[in-house]
Amino acid sequence: MTAPLGLFIVLLTGFLGAGLWIGLTLVATGAIGLSVFRDMPVGTLLAFDIWNSLTATELVSLPLFILMGEILFHTKLSENVFTGLAPFTRRIPGRLLHVNVIGCTLFAAVSGSSAATTATIGRMTLAELKRRGYNHDLSMGSLCGAGTLGFLIPPSIIMIVYGVLAQVSIIDLFIAGVIPGLILAASYMAYISAVAVLRPSIVPASEPATNWMQKLQALLTLGPIVMLIALVIGSMYTGVAGPSEAAVVGVFGALVIAALQRCLSVANLKTAVLGAVKTCSMIGLIVAGALFLSKAFAFLQLPEQIATAIAALQLSPFFLIMLLVALYILLGCIIDGLSCIVMTLPIVLPLVTRAGFDPVWFGIFLVIVVEMSQITPPVGFNLFVVQGLTGESMGRVARASFPFFLIMILFAVLITAFPGIVLYLPNSMG
Repeated sequence: MTAPLGLFIVLLTGFLGAGLWIGLTLVATGAIGLSVFRDMPVGTLLAFDIWNSLTATELVSLPLFILMGEILFHTKLSENVFTGLAPFTRRIPGRLLHVNVIGCTLFAAVSGSSAATTATIGRMTLAELKRRGYNHDLSMGSLCGAGTLGFLIPPSIIMIVYGVLAQVSIIDLFIAGVIPGLILAASYMAYISAVAVLRPSIVPASEPATNWMQKLQALLTLGPIVMLIALVIGSMYTGVAGPSEAAVVGVFGALVIAALQRCLSVANLKTAVLGAVKTCSMIGLIVAGALFLSKAFAFLQLPEQIATAIAALQLSPFFLIMLLVALYILLGCIIDGLSCIVMTLPIVLPLVTRAGFDPVWFGIFLVIVVEMSQITPPVGFNLFVVQGLTGESMGRVARASFPFFLIMILFAVLITAFPGIVLYLPNSMG
């Protein structure tokens, strides 16, 4: 291990252990490393780099998508999703438990945040499922697992950050996330169905029957979210708008929905704007710190040194990826997913591209393994959200989500063996 790498590891571990914010940790580590090993004006470089990082045009869409999600959080969309989906899941094994998965899939397409998706859907479904007699552990577990789709199904905040850091097309990342997101959602539903067949006691004995008129009314309640998805995602996929323009459309659509549902009060709008500002400030600091640390790594030639050392081990590309899965699972137990990406990307991305993996594919792979960190204790955000909604212990929530964690691991192996699952849409539309 080289002296610069050893110093970086010590600094990162020490600063994080002391409770310093992740963004400041990245900046301080890069600045100290350059000061020790290079004779250069670190202050000037830092100021110039932060300005260039945070004024990148690719980041314009980020605060807008976050604001869209914040506005929708204060509407009746979660209630409408449950009401709209419930009549159509009664004939599927597991019945209303699937509302968690389908609801999170729909809301993920207008949110971009895993925690926001989990909280919005969960505050409506968990209490209702428990009241109707559904297995509480499977209700919590399915919500924790499905809530992670907020990262994978576009628009995704993490995809935007990855695209900026890795200099990869954000549109390509959004397109690439569609098929994996739908397959992962279908995998969750298949597991719920299998458990319901093997253990019929997890669902109540019967549900009230619904007629066609009730189903039609249910479909109408889904109209606002379906139209917003069509506007935001459709405008990007058809080439009519880029991510920034689509984000503007999304904010406007969210305001219209809030107004029609009589939720567009001054208080709600103020809360949504302040929430977006806080989230954007946090992400902006992390992105600036990550890009500066990447520059420090590059000046000290650390990525090349580490890549050469790992290449000497002669690992197969598949084994390299599986090693990264294990690494990110371990990191996810102590650091949030976004921080995992920004801290490791400067070193990991050159390794996987040299091994022959497409950077767009690797972006989706990273999102999937980062999703695992959302449901791994002790810092899994989705676990905290569900714990707050239910009052259950962290241990019980984590155990309930463990089967969905295993499904994510298997899915990461699947897309590694068959990368066409991820790259089919970007390649066919490119």
